[in-house]
Amino acid sequence: MNRIRYVSLGLLAVVSLYTGTWAYFSPPGWYANFPGLGLSWLPQLGPYNEHLAKDAGAMFLALACLTLVALRQVQNTRLVQTTGAVWLVFNVLHFSYHVQHLDMYGTRDQVLNVVFLAALVLLAAVLLVPVTALSARRGDTK
Repeated sequence: MNRIRYVSLGLLAVVSLYTGTWAYFSPPGWYANFPGLGLSWLPQLGPYNEHLAKDAGAMFLALACLTLVALRQVQNTRLVQTTGAVWLVFNVLHFSYHVQHLDMYGTRDQVLNVVFLAALVLLAAVLLVPVTALSARRGDTK
């Protein structure tokens, strides 16, 4: 069970540190080149706004902080579930916005947006599952 929590929290931490650091410390580069790897998803959403980019970066860094604390205390179910709930609220709202605005992207970027954002929703949702439910399915006793 803890392995699932570690993986989910670890991936969420990496995403938030990557996005937050880039957005906060290099907002023009983040806006022009996010998510990276030759893709660019932000210019289609409207004109560059440094304040908005830095706010997004700060929010992702705050999520990273919470997530890293939960990762260090993965046995603390209440903390892990709270972290999952915070991420789930953000990711569901974020996903909902983007699926309503996919028309501005080509097919490849539409698919990647949906897959990536849905994966983040699932990573957060896994953290809400009670330990006993996951352990019982796998036959774990710890």
